Amino acid sequence: MSTILTMEFAGTVRADRSGPVDRLRDAGAMTEWVREHAADLGVPPDFTATEELREQTVRLRQAVRALLARAIAPDPPSVADAGRLPGFAESLALVNATALAAPTAPQLSWTGEPSLTLVPAVKANPSTRLRGRLAVATVEFLAGPDHTLLRTCGAPRCVLYFVKEHARQEWCSPACGNRARAARHYREHKK
Repeated sequence: MSTILTMEFAGTVRADRSGPVDRLRDAGAMTEWVREHAADLGVPPDFTATEELREQTVRLRQAVRALLARAIAPDPPSVADAGRLPGFAESLALVNATALAAPTAPQLSWTGEPSLTLVPAVKANPSTRLRGRLAVATVEFLAGPDHTLLRTCGAPRCVLYFVKEHARQEWCSPACGNRARAARHYREHKK
């Protein structure tokens, strides 16, 4: 569960033929995304995002993407925002602080390998709790065994992270695999 939610949250930055697409680009778009994930986020189905919540959530997403980039190092991070990611210490602090809004807050420690500890959480309003659940999912994912399977999709124009599900998987989806093979074929036969 935490793996899926983390990947979907980090994947709210995508790319299509026209370029980068932000599924949290405004309060309306964020409302739509949160409603699609209402059960996982513990919000009512009629949840409505405010612009302030959207800005805070986008800041959290950038911190999550910075931690994902750190987790796959020395491999390169996603090209979507590699140059705009906050620093590691700042990202780690933001994710841990945001996780405190959950009933029990896992905290991520990172000395060598990531590990998980639980601490009592603070009371929070629904908007803070939503961000807390996103942060908790990230902490649980990065402290769990699946973080070693995290990869950046190498397909042209793809900006997603994914969890490698089998030994030969190189892309986040079959569509990206097809796009990568077509691009390689084009490069090889263009000469």
